Amino acid sequence: MNSTAIGASPRRIDGRLKVTGAALYTADRSMPGMLHAYGVYSTVASGRITGIDHADARRVPGVVDVLHNGNFPRLYKTPKSPISGATILTASITDEHRLPFEDDTVHYGGQMVALVIADTYEHAREAACRVKVSYDAAQAVIDLEHGIRANGLRDGGSGHARGTPEPVFVASAVRIDAVYRTPVETHNPMEMHATVAWWEGGDLHLYEATQGATVHRNTIALVFGLTPERVTVDCPFLGSGFGSKLFLWPHSVAASAAAKMTGRPVKFVVPRAFMFTTTGQRPETRQRLRLSAGDDGRITSIRHESVNTTSFIEQYVENCGGMTQSLYSCPNVSVTHHTTSVHRGAPTSMRAPGAAPGLFALESAIDELALACQKDPLQFRLDNISTRDESTNLPWSSNYLREAIEVGGRKFGWDQRNPRPGSMTEGTEIIGYGMAACNWDAWRTPSEARVFLRADGTAAVTCAIQDIGTGMYTIVAQTVSELTGLPFEKIDVRLGDSSFPAAPVAGGSWATASVLPAVAEAARHAIAELRTFATGEGGDFAGARPETLRMEGGQLTDGKRRVDYVAVLNKQRFAAAEGFGRTGGAPNLDKLSFMSFGAHFVEVRWDPGISRLWVSRVVSAIDVGRVINPVTARNQVEGAIVMGIGMALFEATEYDERNGMPGNNNYAEYAMPVHADQPQIDVLLLDHPDLEFNEFGARGIGEIGITGFAAAVANAVYHATGKRIRDLPIVKEKLMT
Repeated sequence: MNSTAIGASPRRIDGRLKVTGAALYTADRSMPGMLHAYGVYSTVASGRITGIDHADARRVPGVVDVLHNGNFPRLYKTPKSPISGATILTASITDEHRLPFEDDTVHYGGQMVALVIADTYEHAREAACRVKVSYDAAQAVIDLEHGIRANGLRDGGSGHARGTPEPVFVASAVRIDAVYRTPVETHNPMEMHATVAWWEGGDLHLYEATQGATVHRNTIALVFGLTPERVTVDCPFLGSGFGSKLFLWPHSVAASAAAKMTGRPVKFVVPRAFMFTTTGQRPETRQRLRLSAGDDGRITSIRHESVNTTSFIEQYVENCGGMTQSLYSCPNVSVTHHTTSVHRGAPTSMRAPGAAPGLFALESAIDELALACQKDPLQFRLDNISTRDESTNLPWSSNYLREAIEVGGRKFGWDQRNPRPGSMTEGTEIIGYGMAACNWDAWRTPSEARVFLRADGTAAVTCAIQDIGTGMYTIVAQTVSELTGLPFEKIDVRLGDSSFPAAPVAGGSWATASVLPAVAEAARHAIAELRTFATGEGGDFAGARPETLRMEGGQLTDGKRRVDYVAVLNKQRFAAAEGFGRTGGAPNLDKLSFMSFGAHFVEVRWDPGISRLWVSRVVSAIDVGRVINPVTARNQVEGAIVMGIGMALFEATEYDERNGMPGNNNYAEYAMPVHADQPQIDVLLLDHPDLEFNEFGARGIGEIGITGFAAAVANAVYHATGKRIRDLPIVKEKLMT
């Protein structure tokens, strides 16, 4: 590498397209002769469909068909394959394994039970409202406690055990035994879930709002009995997904089937209300934490037992204890996971799955344990940092948690904190300081990319990875610029098309670490081909060994003279030098443990006179290895922090006890933080390259900013009010009680 593109913050190359409206999202797409689909959704959460009367619906002008269990084509199920980094490029994964209209059973409220196809969106919606569905309704299991009483618990696996935590807990000087709860959260990305499907010569084409074009292609090909080569999934721009768009949902299958049945393109945009039922959610959790410590303030035992809701269709495990087993040094640890089935749609990954609710519980309990030990919460965490991954008995590839806590604490002014709850005031407001550590797995998966160095002086890069709004277009261009010396405006990046070289899903904070090495390998192979052109017969460096040439600033040089690469191509009459790259997962998994770490510091203000609670200031110090682009990286953490404020103070999907239907299934009633709720945020990126992980030393950054954050807020609320809230969200009613 010979430039300074990596680590810079150039203007986002997709920015102009987005601010001018030139970037087309799935729902923006229109095609000649396109039809529109609108779903009919169940009004009960449990039972059986006894009849569907669509006669009145068919009287609406422009209605082409009404699809349901009685006339939907027979399709194929996909094998349930685990999400494996080693096989992600060939994986087929569904979030709801049940096919649309598979039977007459209603498994959850808001389940799609029919689909109207019409010439316009308005006609399809009007007709859908006229479809009359009758049910033999059954009693719905509506929440976690009801599920446990009705169905008991199912082992969720993913546990961990070391030492003897139970007897050590009993014998320890200080003990904490507490239960923490988190509600259902709904993803609510600004862009709706949407599909535009059409068929040509037996091949299926999709514009799809997806976080994984390659995996979506693989999955829907199996559903229709096609080879992957006969399916194309295209998603150049995505209005975020937070995990809800990682894998296949029923609407994509239904739209594709409707397009095949009608012989015309079909667009299906899922209404906001039914993104609360048919496209996943973070499940409800109940977590019991039992922690103990000795007189010296060292943690002696940790037991983390979690239960989460899942659907009657899928077994989904929220891995709440995944971070618990290795964040702190402790010889006696037990982590267990269980599920219980309720009549809700299938849960799915939501930003930092498992870790976000899990670290709310753990870091709240750690704070409680620190105070029980009469220790400062910051110093208590420093005293218990793990110097190696004790869950695997492997050394960390990189761990700067201590620096994150110390640097973050200094920047925040933690030393000004009066430890007595309610003692810090300003005017009518009581000020609370809270902190929490955070961590997230560093994952890396196989990925492919292709780079062309073209005779017109530009470079082209293709890869099927999505840009989900995080800046992937820009950091891919930075990678090519770093290796070739070409300016950003000369690099054309094309992403999100399954016909491009295969890529993993853009989730789990693994996209950057997985894709950039493949792009770099492809660029090197293109440069290598260029060298063979230059050193071949008639070339500018004829007779020289290719490996003696370097590429700098878009030119080849042997150290004595320089030749523009365009001249090399034109002299040989070649259109481009091409390179393909394919890289694997993280090396040395049997020798090292890879993880990112950080610390959040939060100031809250509570005005009891008007019952106003708000987060006023945040400092987050994050260690994610090398920072490829400081602006986009900081933006990722800032966005995660705001989402963490939502988790801590606002968000909860509420279900009607009478019928199990979500009651606040819209932007007006599902409370989320808005601009007025956003505090002063200071993100400190430590920037320590983890070269054991990949050549760039970069780990993922999308998830870690939300992990632990809700606990930092809860800990600050306790410091301000003296009330320990263990049940999210922390609304003012809980402080007033």
